[in-house]
Amino acid sequence: MSTIKDIANAVGVSCTTVSNVIHGRAGRVSAETIELINDAIDRLGYVPNMSARSLVSSSSKVIGMISHLTSNKKETIIEDPFHSAFIGSIEKTLRENGYYLMLRAVETTADLSAFLRNWNVDGLFFTGVFEDEFYTTLKDLNIPIVLIDSYVPDSNMCNIGLEDYNGGYTATKYLIDQGHRKIAFASPPIKIRGVVSERFQGYKDALANASIEFKPELVFEQELDTETTIHSGRRIAERTDITAVFATADILAAGIMAGIEQSGKRVPEDISVIGFDDINLCRLTSPTLTTIHQDAPLKGKLAVNFLIDMLDKNPLKERSVILPIRLVERDSVKKNHLHA
Repeated sequence: MSTIKDIANAVGVSCTTVSNVIHGRAGRVSAETIELINDAIDRLGYVPNMSARSLVSSSSKVIGMISHLTSNKKETIIEDPFHSAFIGSIEKTLRENGYYLMLRAVETTADLSAFLRNWNVDGLFFTGVFEDEFYTTLKDLNIPIVLIDSYVPDSNMCNIGLEDYNGGYTATKYLIDQGHRKIAFASPPIKIRGVVSERFQGYKDALANASIEFKPELVFEQELDTETTIHSGRRIAERTDITAVFATADILAAGIMAGIEQSGKRVPEDISVIGFDDINLCRLTSPTLTTIHQDAPLKGKLAVNFLIDMLDKNPLKERSVILPIRLVERDSVKKNHLHA
């Protein structure tokens, strides 16, 4: 592996000059010399030693993305196509700003403390934060933090969120407008002050505003692994009263559709299904999935912009951004003519 000394010898300049060009301090270096140094870097395959650079500058250029997972989850954050698109947007925007992304799932506060002891990260993104011991630990960290989809208020952290309540309300009202009255709600475990609880409240309020009684037995909570979502679809298909399902994630909706079909019923002829996120999978299911759209790439880009401003100590006009939702109609919902 080539070193700064190898580049300096190849061009005929000092190591200091090469280092200044590499680190963007080339104010007194001629344009011709800069070009020769960059050509030598490409030709010799020089790769900067990021660990050594971080010791000198006290900046690692590494940003951590922490997913707070609970112990009963079977799937990983990467398995969810929405999170994959979101994380991809974060990585791309960080890379364009000269930073690197480190993804880590942590379950306990001890896991988080161990991660921070072993890795010198410049800032952190957090998903899955609730009002618990984990959040209490975050409040004591002296590092820029951006929360993703959090309903835990904190004036020292930034948050990128979504119109989750509106999304739940819009999805449910759409099903009601199509004549459905027995509407199941399917989601991961509902936690207080979490994304799912906001969508759940939107579901309940849409029912109430249509004078439809909320029935707890129509709530299906499960994890998002493939086997469990398909099983939920089978359980829903066993019911003779349910005519529609609102699933709070497209990956969950797709599994439920598969379970319904495996049980001998059809979507949407027997049971209509609406999802949430509008991932690419929605256009691949059969029938294609009606869903609530959110902009994953924009959410990732705004999250990085927040963090970069915090790292650069730029004044922040706001610390929270709530992105809009919209309904995308496809083929998985059918009018229920008995009540339409």
